[in-house]
Amino acid sequence: MARRALILVEGHARGNGLLYVKAAQRLGLHSITLAADPACYDYLAEEQLEATCVDTNNLDALIRECSRISATYDIAGITGFVGHDESVYARIGKLCRHFDLPGPNPEAIERCSDKFVQRQLLAEAGVPIPAYRMASNVSEIESSAGAIGLPVVVKPVTGSGSNGVRLCRNVDELVDHTNYLLGGEQIGRFPPRILVEEFVEGPYYSAGIMGNEVIGISAAAFGPPPHFVFREATCPAVLTDDQYERIVQVSLRCLRALNLGWGPTDIEFRWTKLGPVVIEVNPRLSGPPDPQLVHLAYGVDLINEHVKLVIGEEWDLRKRHSYVAAARKLTPERDGILNWIEGGNRAAAVSGVAEVKFYVQPNTPIVRKGDYRDCIGHIIAASPTRARTEAMLQRAVDFIEWSITPFPTNE
Repeated sequence: MARRALILVEGHARGNGLLYVKAAQRLGLHSITLAADPACYDYLAEEQLEATCVDTNNLDALIRECSRISATYDIAGITGFVGHDESVYARIGKLCRHFDLPGPNPEAIERCSDKFVQRQLLAEAGVPIPAYRMASNVSEIESSAGAIGLPVVVKPVTGSGSNGVRLCRNVDELVDHTNYLLGGEQIGRFPPRILVEEFVEGPYYSAGIMGNEVIGISAAAFGPPPHFVFREATCPAVLTDDQYERIVQVSLRCLRALNLGWGPTDIEFRWTKLGPVVIEVNPRLSGPPDPQLVHLAYGVDLINEHVKLVIGEEWDLRKRHSYVAAARKLTPERDGILNWIEGGNRAAAVSGVAEVKFYVQPNTPIVRKGDYRDCIGHIIAASPTRARTEAMLQRAVDFIEWSITPFPTNE
């Protein structure tokens, strides 16, 4: 009898990839990663995992490779990671459909991944969202910002991880960022479709959803503007019963409006004087540390349960306990060469600390982009009380130190 395999399309360098592999192993599955460049994911080589180089932007190439694998293995399921291009996840849905395996609705994923289309569908359903316009050049963006009113958030219509997202507080910043998106290093990366949005202020929350069930609502904070780089997150968020219920109800309206509800979804909110306003709906599992926070807070392993769904088994979303879990991202204060980073072992030894992870090694160039890539590591802690979790996390963070030598100037 052929061994059962889980196909993972692309990897996830900062945490989720290896967690999916370990979930597959617990379920008796052999994981096989299909990636355009498997060397991008260190854990594949470190764990001696099977990986194949294939053009993951080409559905036909993926079908051919999975057909080849099926001659040796029984393919139990197919899933994967979006990276910066959510069209990968839609392609996974098409791949699942081709092989008659459980998977997400690819058409729904494609519609949701286009932020302009997503907002149109949410607006039609009466879901509270920021005022928005789409533009393709400097003149249109200036006009859109004038109609909405500064400050505005300017972002590419596609993408993830806050890539290309910036708060523009005046006309100079607006023109600057527009030129950045439309030219220079952005050529070929973003299409000339740019979203201009009202800047909605208020506490930030995210709802972690599996199927049609909200599993947990987290609170998070960002680093300094004009960028939106996550600095810390806590699960569960401090909410009144009314606030919690209103976020749940708006989340379910989003799922209906976008025809989602299979597998994981992550919905981002700002809480305003009018209640929850939807900033973004992500038709996928959020990246680390969110799944780990939910697991520590409630005993629900979203990755394990997602793999069960992918292979056609019944999942179990029952909460086992109620803890408070929190994470702090490690973000450098300058660009340059990372000389050293230390304190990981001492931080990990703090009672209640669940994970200390560094994303970079010494002698790595640090060039901040204003997105998720600015983070060089994270620390996660959990305990039965909020005060204790916060204290343990801060104690662990205080152990971490690093040194960065600025790049030489031309002066």
